[in-house]
Amino acid sequence: MSKQKIVVAYSGGLDTSVMVHWLKKNYDADIITFTGNLGQSKELIGLEEKALKSGASKVYIEDLTEEFLTDYAFPALRSGALYENAYPMATAIGRPLLAKALVDVALKENATMVAHGCTGKGNDQVRFEVSVGALAPDLKCIAPLRTWEFKSREEEIEYAKANNIPVAITKDNPYSIDDNIWGTAIECGILEDPMQEPPEDAYLHTVSPENAPDNAETVTIEFEKGIPVKVDGKELNPIDLVNYLNDIGGKHGVGRIDMIENRLVGIKSREVYEAPAASILHFAHTELERLTLDKAVMHYKSLVAHEFANLIYNGLWFSPLRESLQAFVDKSQEKVTGLVKVKLYKGTMRVAGRTSPYSLYDPSLATYTIEDQFDHKASEGFIKIYGLPYKTINRVEQKANETNVTV
Repeated sequence: MSKQKIVVAYSGGLDTSVMVHWLKKNYDADIITFTGNLGQSKELIGLEEKALKSGASKVYIEDLTEEFLTDYAFPALRSGALYENAYPMATAIGRPLLAKALVDVALKENATMVAHGCTGKGNDQVRFEVSVGALAPDLKCIAPLRTWEFKSREEEIEYAKANNIPVAITKDNPYSIDDNIWGTAIECGILEDPMQEPPEDAYLHTVSPENAPDNAETVTIEFEKGIPVKVDGKELNPIDLVNYLNDIGGKHGVGRIDMIENRLVGIKSREVYEAPAASILHFAHTELERLTLDKAVMHYKSLVAHEFANLIYNGLWFSPLRESLQAFVDKSQEKVTGLVKVKLYKGTMRVAGRTSPYSLYDPSLATYTIEDQFDHKASEGFIKIYGLPYKTINRVEQKANETNVTV
């Protein structure tokens, strides 16, 4: 009788390396690892050999970077999804794609279980397991970090040494880092104290604003239907475009985010992020929407953006509500085409210009010069009708008070 198969979402770090050996031993199963490349800066060279030495019988490593941007990050950008109005959710938006690819490998290999290396108090356990359940309800999801005997990283290290599991451990870098092309999440160490400013060695991709160039730099971004397609006049594919903005934004110290965040599991956590390209693109996209969306759509879309961000953060990408809201977003972006100039300077961004063939800004209505075409006389009747309900309310209350009638 053949052994059961378990597909592990494998990063090559301490937890997942120990997990491969631990699962093989405790489940008497063939372990297959899956690693998705979302454009992380960490080298994937040698990862296959490392997984095999840890006990895997088969290794999958897939480059998902372009799919990640076009099918996940850019739809989130078009929706305006920033969790708690700040975080562009580089980690959160990557999880549904990794879960989808994990399921694809499991189905291909006829595996009965998948496993992840998330802790019991993080958000990612929910994102992985809910996504896997939505895509393959019969697949069992295992989370060893919630149940195994190890109580600390030190115990995991001892287990790795005792079983010849190759792990790179350094006390010089105490941070837990999750990195992809859309952004980096940095946790642990001194960052757990919200009174402590993040040390410079915590950051991977951005210089401190104090050390950024003394001269501002302007970057021009062109969008078609809400999707970024050109930077500084050059048509670029999604990967090159985002890498370009990561480089230029990082050089100017743009994209650092330090926030106290409300996790899905009910606790607050201090999170530090780097997201130069995502920050610049969200800023530019919003400014273009200010120019091209009518008031009603723009105001309603801000509500949709809030809900869209919550759905992504809470692991509900594969849900009917997210798909329904996506239809609204897609419709809203039909005229979000144009160009935005963004000036970068020492960690800040400001608009240096914007234009669109669908601009709703009419100079002849907005101007205060002799060219003004606005009908000022029409405002008197407009104000009377607009304020009529509130006049009526006040009259009724005054009359009631005068006659001592309780309303």
